[in-house]
Order: sequence, then structure tokens, then C-alpha cells
Amino acid sequence: MTDTGDLREPDQIDGVPPPETRLHLLGHEAARTDILEALAASRLPGGLLLHGPRGIGKATLAFDIARQMFNRTGDESPAHVAAQVAAGAYPNLRVLRKAPRETGKGFYTAVRVEDVRGLIEESRLTRGRAGFRVVIVDSIDDCNPSSANALLKILEEPPPETLFMLVSHRPGGLLPTIKSRCRQVALRPLTDAQVRAVLGEQPGIDHAVDLAAGRPRRAYEALALGENAGLTALRGWLRAPANGANAGYLAIADTLAADKDSAAYAFGREMLTDWIAAEARDAARMGQRARLASAATLWEKATALFADADEYNLDPRQTLVSILDEIRRQAQTSLAAPVQ
Repeated sequence: MTDTGDLREPDQIDGVPPPETRLHLLGHEAARTDILEALAASRLPGGLLLHGPRGIGKATLAFDIARQMFNRTGDESPAHVAAQVAAGAYPNLRVLRKAPRETGKGFYTAVRVEDVRGLIEESRLTRGRAGFRVVIVDSIDDCNPSSANALLKILEEPPPETLFMLVSHRPGGLLPTIKSRCRQVALRPLTDAQVRAVLGEQPGIDHAVDLAAGRPRRAYEALALGENAGLTALRGWLRAPANGANAGYLAIADTLAADKDSAAYAFGREMLTDWIAAEARDAARMGQRARLASAATLWEKATALFADADEYNLDPRQTLVSILDEIRRQAQTSLAAPVQ
């Protein structure tokens, strides 16, 4: 375990600025406009649930909205607000994340209930600046049952002129009562051009954008990995898995599973679950109920296989082979699926 140092979050990528420091939002323009129009019309609810795939800029949008709220309801200059938000020092902003351990080594595995209770106590105090208060939970998926229930209590009766923005990568796993207390804002992956603009010109950008699938965070991860033969092969195979030969995905599994603790293996796992999620979305959009049910079953199976492999230290190659085989079967079935 390494020294936490100046890290804001446990999965922060070395050399990549955290979302609170990014002053230029790329993508999500429609969602941003709707939220700010609701603010201007005093129609903003006490809670917003910003959800979508991991790494598409949900937290960046949340901090952008927070700065806009402080600028519109407070009495300080935008430059001063932006500087304090970036430093984590603006009095009317509270960010809930996994907290660093007191030892200075690593982070806790969840957002703790004591952190939520501390937030509730703070909300009863006089605010530090004029204007709205904002609480960003990044992410609500990191709450354990106790902290989620504690957060629910304040969402049910939010303090006046306070906005809670909950970031979620997996909204389906949240308490229904939490979702019902928030206005849900669904966000989508960025275009390749937007991802390219986030990264700026640098070596390896074409390869990174290709692997990113609309997620700037994934593009940064791909840049850190460099040209990786296993991931490139997997990306190509996933474009047409129904036609993939056994030898193709066996070779992919061999390459990625060579080191189960590597960043490439973790990256490949996420690409597989993303393909399954996209398959489910496409089936739902096309009204193919049988295909959707099959994709949902595949999601549960893949999730269980990865969880078992992690918990029991099972052969990562065999885990990948099993999931790749199921993906090929799902793709072959979906080609013949009628629109219902």
C-alpha cells in the first residue's frame, strides 16, 4: 500500500487532474443546461442523481454545476470560487468520498457512516458563505448499507438552499428510496472527438481514444498502458464476436491472463462487462425482450464469475474463456432475435 499523499480519491490516475480542478466541461451540455435553467427558475430539487458509465465526466459535471451555483447565489468572484473549489477549501462545498486512513496509507473501502453523520451535523450549522451549499457524493456506489441509510435521512428532509449531487456508475444497485428522492440525470459516453479534446495532443492518442469507448478516464488508463496487444485484439474481437473463432479468444485470454494483477487484465475485464451492458441497452431499445433477458442473465453470470475468481483465486484464463464464449453465444443469438 502506498502513501496516500495528496491524492483526492483512491482511484486517482497519476498525472491526471482531479475533477474539481477542471474548469472546462466537454460533453453533457444538454444536462448542464437543464440543471442550470432549473436553478434559475428556482425549480431545482434537493437531490440530483448523475448516473452513467464510469469515467465519462459525471464528477466533472457535478463540480461545474457547483461552481455555477456558487457564482449565481453567492457574492464572490468566479475566479476566487474556482480556486477554492479546486483546493477543496470552499466553505459551502462538501465532498463525500472514501476517506484516507488515519495512518496515511491508503483509503477506506467505503464511504463510512461516521462521515455521513458528520455531514449531517455540519448541515445544521450556519453556512460559511452567502449562497447555496452543495454536497457531492463521489460516488454513492461506495456507500455501505449504514452510510447509505444515513444519507437517505438527510435526502428526505434536506436543509434549505442545499443541493446534493450523487454520482453513480451503477444506479441499479442503489436503494430505491434514494433514487426516488432525487431527480435522475442520465449521462452518456462522449464522442471520440470530445475524448480527444479532453486528452489533448500527445503520443498514442489514437490508440487510447479507440479503446476509450467514449470515456476520458479509460483513455487516460489506455495511455498509461501504452500499445497493448491483448487489449487491441479484444477490442477487435468485440466488434464482431459472433464471427470470432475459438483460437482468437483463446489467444486473447492467454495474453490478458498472463498477469491477473496487471492493469491490462483489469482493463480487459471492464471492456467485457461494457459489451454486455451495451448489448442489454440495444436489446431494450429494439424491444427484443428475449435478447434482453439473455443479456441480463449473461451480466449476472459474468459478474459472478469475476467475483468468484477474485475471492477464490481461480484461474483468470479460464474465467476469461468462459465469459468470451458466452459473449460469442449471446452475439450469435442476438443476430437472429426478432423485434417484438
